[in-house]
Amino acid sequence: MITLALVGIIAGILSSGSGLGGGFLVVPLLIFLGREAKLAVGTSFVFILMVAISSVLAHYRLGNIDIRTGLVMALGGVIGAQIGPHLLQHLSDQNYKRIFSVLLVITAVWLFASTFTSSKG
Repeated sequence: MITLALVGIIAGILSSGSGLGGGFLVVPLLIFLGREAKLAVGTSFVFILMVAISSVLAHYRLGNIDIRTGLVMALGGVIGAQIGPHLLQHLSDQNYKRIFSVLLVITAVWLFASTFTSSKG
């Protein structure tokens, strides 16, 4: 439990500062701890919900929110969030891990590359 709480603190800091939601850390950690991928994904959303509420409040106080854009994107996200779990039900644990790993690598490469193309100095 202490390990989970410490990872939660680290993931909370990283997700509230990056907007990545924390699933990029929580899902692999739960899988590493022996949870099935589907359970890890579902469980991570409990974490993400609590962190998101807290992050929204903190960013709102700092004036870092475009509410209209966020709500429009959330509408699409809510629709997609109903489709995602059904798609996940049709993937084996192994295939999910492969797809998730590839997605993380692509995201890492894209973010790394964007630091060179968008830097001004």
